[in-house]
Amino acid sequence: MTVAVILAAKGNDVTTTQPHRTLQEIAAILAERGIGAVIVTGGDGEVLGILSERDIVRAIGRNGVGVMQDAVSKHMTTKVVTASMEDAIDHVMEQMTAGRFRHLPVVHNGRLSGVVSIGDVVKHRLELIESEHRALREYIATA
Repeated sequence: MTVAVILAAKGNDVTTTQPHRTLQEIAAILAERGIGAVIVTGGDGEVLGILSERDIVRAIGRNGVGVMQDAVSKHMTTKVVTASMEDAIDHVMEQMTAGRFRHLPVVHNGRLSGVVSIGDVVKHRLELIESEHRALREYIATA
């Protein structure tokens, strides 16, 4: 199974922001939408960075609440690991676990085309396990 399968089920809606917005603005968006991160994009849709709840908390912890007026670009993660539609879900899960991050932008032809969260991956894996479990029970029942 590939990342495309997850995006086909959940859609390609991604919350993005520009690098000049403030941490305060983004914290409000995260709270309002109940999400954990936003993707920072340029004018033509390329991924410039990612800003997560964790990035905001670390910035406050290092420098105090005054950072909430700082630009996103000052605190975003700029070395963003991305996935492609063709990436295997197992590979994506391993990347997220090894890198200790929960959101993975999906890029196609250099442009953002979706985002996969660890929750999306876990949900997919659970559905697969349930499907296999049902198939085994049916096999055993008919044997």
